[in-house]
Amino acid sequence: MSKDSLIPPTPSADDYAETAQANAAEIFNRDDPFALFADWLEEAKRKEVNDANAMALSTCDADGLPDVRIVLLKDVDADGFVFYTNLESAKGEQLKANARAALCFHWKSLRRQVRVRGLVEPVSDQEADAYFASRARDSRIGAWASAQSRPLESRFALEKSVAKHAARFGLGEIQRPDFWSGFRVKPVAIEFWRDRPFRLHDRMSFLRDDLGSPFTVSRLYP
Repeated sequence: MSKDSLIPPTPSADDYAETAQANAAEIFNRDDPFALFADWLEEAKRKEVNDANAMALSTCDADGLPDVRIVLLKDVDADGFVFYTNLESAKGEQLKANARAALCFHWKSLRRQVRVRGLVEPVSDQEADAYFASRARDSRIGAWASAQSRPLESRFALEKSVAKHAARFGLGEIQRPDFWSGFRVKPVAIEFWRDRPFRLHDRMSFLRDDLGSPFTVSRLYP
């Protein structure tokens, strides 16, 4: 590999030794994947510099070509993982046509990853209204102003749209647009991964046949 390569070198034995002791404890001590995820997320909130709730969201377009982007997790419980978006955005249109998605959380500070695959359902209007009302006022105006994923002629055009909607609402209440809501990814598969020395990582898989079935748990080769 070139000395000037942009790709980091393969870790050395000394590099691995620095984290081996910290990663020695057993952490797959839960038989409920949502409880285990909650434990990991709480730890990530203490360790990650920014956005411990950031996740990669993968969808597919009409041709079956995968599409991925980073979004923010806004709620999680035994029903699934929730995020919000413009329903007319690329991801909104893709999920309307194919209500399946995959998620990936990567917490570099913890050397851990969680992957999720599942079916997607819209959140209720009540949930969407409550979350929209909790957002900063400027974010609510931005939701009205942005035709997300569609061509934008200039930055000025966006700023003009923001000013137009800010004037429209004045000091009044800003209701949630009909084109803005959320989705819940209801998992049929959740995999937990933890870095271990020399690529001998820990992997724990939770799988179920359908949303009404219990998860089965298994370890996987790294």
